[in-house]
Amino acid sequence: MFFATNLATVTHGIQLAVAPVFLLTAVAGMIGSVAGRLARIIDRARVLEDRIEAAASNNPMSSAFAELKQLRLRGALVNACIALLTFCAIMIGLTIMALFLGETTEWQIFRIATILFLSGVTCFLLALLCFLTETLIATRMLKFGRKLPPPPSPT
Repeated sequence: MFFATNLATVTHGIQLAVAPVFLLTAVAGMIGSVAGRLARIIDRARVLEDRIEAAASNNPMSSAFAELKQLRLRGALVNACIALLTFCAIMIGLTIMALFLGETTEWQIFRIATILFLSGVTCFLLALLCFLTETLIATRMLKFGRKLPPPPSPT
């Protein structure tokens, strides 16, 4: 196997391979955001489970069970989103390796790099769809119809 010894070739290989790193930065930020949503979903589910356990046996707590069902669906979507983002990061990392090796060796792996990059972008787009769906469900769960108490009168 031939490795490039020319500094210009190695430098160009690094420049070519670093471009997808910007997508990795976006993926890392999104994983942090989605993980925060998952933590909030888990916290809310724990509160509801505690209420259900503390409720009297003759209280069906149907609204709490309905909300738990929605939280379970949201949790599944967030987990799918995190999995897709992780696969995206792996594909982009492999793309970086393939681009660098393709530039600095005799290996003709640019087609593989293209497939890896497109797979990573596809995973990213699917993760965005999961995220959008989860946020729509979360927004739909809000109860905007509740009447707020009147503001206190000035004295």
